[in-house]
Amino acid sequence: MQISFTATQIAQVLNGIVEGDPSVSVNDFSKIEEGKTGSLTFLANPKYTHHIYSTDASIVLVNKDFVAEQPIKATLIRCENAYAALAILLDLVEKSKPQKTGVEAMSFIAESAEVGENVYVGAFSYVSDKAKIGNNSKIYPQVFIGDNVVVGDNTIIYPGVKIYAGCKVGSNCILHSGVVVGSDGFGFAPQENGEYKKIPQLGIVIIEDDVEIGANTTIDRAVMDATIIRKGVKLDNLIQVAHNVEIGSNTVMAAQVGISGSTKIGQSCVLGGQIGLGGHITIGDNVSIGAQAGIISNIKSGAQIIGSPAIPVKDFFRSSVIFPKLPDMYKQISQLQKEIEALKKEVEKK
Repeated sequence: MQISFTATQIAQVLNGIVEGDPSVSVNDFSKIEEGKTGSLTFLANPKYTHHIYSTDASIVLVNKDFVAEQPIKATLIRCENAYAALAILLDLVEKSKPQKTGVEAMSFIAESAEVGENVYVGAFSYVSDKAKIGNNSKIYPQVFIGDNVVVGDNTIIYPGVKIYAGCKVGSNCILHSGVVVGSDGFGFAPQENGEYKKIPQLGIVIIEDDVEIGANTTIDRAVMDATIIRKGVKLDNLIQVAHNVEIGSNTVMAAQVGISGSTKIGQSCVLGGQIGLGGHITIGDNVSIGAQAGIISNIKSGAQIIGSPAIPVKDFFRSSVIFPKLPDMYKQISQLQKEIEALKKEVEKK
């Protein structure tokens, strides 16, 4: 935090209620367990509640319904949602930082490219023929923007991003370092001699508004038409999105998800880390998938699944209780089989 704010000023921004010293000020953020004087922290997860009684942070954001069981030396600001309130403050601090503008030396912008107002283009970036860059967007150093690429307003493209020809990125997007948009989809036709012939990938990638894409995530261009990332999607680092995939609006994914070609994912889905989705399947809206799940078939809207192959969450947890017992159960069954065979022989003798 670059400047100092009092509890009263923060509460006004958040529509919160101050409980404690309204004049106390902060100029930094901290985790509640590592809080220090002059910093602001928050309490949203109940398992961290015990830290609020010992933290040295000067101000703590808490939910309105928080009930203290011991005295608290910090000043509290009660909010509807402490975590959301923290996000608002962090966003304000981020926007208060000096903003880069202008075109740095050693960058290249083609004559046929269109660059909007208040745009920043960093050194060693390359903006190709007929590309369009919207107002207030930031192209950091070593970014490649291909022919006919369109980038909307207020979009941030961090160092090392590559956007291949014809792809479209909306407004208010953030692409972190190492993102590749529009690389060829993994398409090869097997030949009679055992070799594979490359299938040209002639489509594009369309990224709608308000999308954030984490570092080193790759989004392949379509064979034909477009791979589409809908409005409000948030992708973590190291995600692979294959050709002709469509991800519905406001869906979020953790790191190392792999999505095979032509799979459709609905709106407002939540995918944990290291999930693998097979090709040509459809995931409905509001689906939650646990980490490391393997998805090989269609999933209906509203489902909660986990496992590989994935099954409903309740079934998975019931099964997980049984897994450690399987070796003993196998021994018991084997022993029962032996006893049954022995009984059969006794009966036959009689």
